[in-house]
Amino acid sequence: MATPLPSTTREIRLAATPEGLPGPEHFSVVAQPLPTPGPGQVLVRNRYFLVFPGLRTLIAGAPEGVPLPTINAGEVLFGPAVGEVVGAGPDSPLRPGDTVTHLLGWREHALVAAADCTPVGDALPDPVAHLSSGSAAYGALTRLAEVRPGDTIFVTGAAGAVGTLAGQVARLLGAGKVIGSTRSPAKAERLRTDLGYDAVLVPGDRSSTLARQLGTVAPEGIDVLVDTVGGGQLTAALTAARRGARFALVGALSGQLSPHRDGDSAPVEIDTFRVVNMGITLRGYSGIDHPEVAQEWAERFGGWLRSGEISFPHVRIPGIERAPQALQELFEGRHFGTVVVELPDR
Repeated sequence: MATPLPSTTREIRLAATPEGLPGPEHFSVVAQPLPTPGPGQVLVRNRYFLVFPGLRTLIAGAPEGVPLPTINAGEVLFGPAVGEVVGAGPDSPLRPGDTVTHLLGWREHALVAAADCTPVGDALPDPVAHLSSGSAAYGALTRLAEVRPGDTIFVTGAAGAVGTLAGQVARLLGAGKVIGSTRSPAKAERLRTDLGYDAVLVPGDRSSTLARQLGTVAPEGIDVLVDTVGGGQLTAALTAARRGARFALVGALSGQLSPHRDGDSAPVEIDTFRVVNMGITLRGYSGIDHPEVAQEWAERFGGWLRSGEISFPHVRIPGIERAPQALQELFEGRHFGTVVVELPDR
């Protein structure tokens, strides 16, 4: 017997546009009547949704080139989610019981066009793994950096959603040495013991400090950078780059998580003379430019998970009412790996 649907559903709205980093006080949990799907639509009961730093940028005002709209005061937040279809309108190819991914997280139920949903197959052993950021790490390493056997890889922000997978993937692709950075000594130890990083640096407030640390653990330099931070860490990485080093820029947390910036820019000082003289390439990675990567990653990720060659570090925060606090904790660096909100039955 099918579980009766509730008459109302809850969603997270931006209550007020913040000055600086948003906190729980800038969001509200709002109850709404449960919508009914129309032609070509489905009603999805969300099981998990992703908490990600890019929300800071969308709240501040999405800059040119970001393929997502700005979130204004009074609007519902959104982001990647996994859920179960519980209602389907006429002409929908999806039926109740189907598990799908979509971009209308931050709500218990989502009214989504069926065309905007992706059915979840059996490529991954756990549906929540579809919310990993590994596709960006894998794409950066295979399409931009093109990891070669024996390469020395440096991953900034190694304890985040991208970094916890980037180091593991680099090793599976043949990297000889994997180095990471994180602001937390406890996370650094976990990256070494649990995820196999050869060395993890805990940078200070000056890029020169990190540059000295890199010189110690990689005296011959680095071949590849997977950068999720930017700022002084990118500056320091350039000082350690070997000739022909390939830098894949995946994120800009130095700007997104700074209380002194708007979240839509991350300026950095780059020694262009060194870039030219050493033949270093710097390229930004966007999944939009490599649409084939998502499926390729899912197949390889699933195989690696089942064989035990890779793990998916993540934390599950129960209950939609805890989502605003989970976002603040993400900004504060209190979690390891991917952060998702889990929505229990109610």
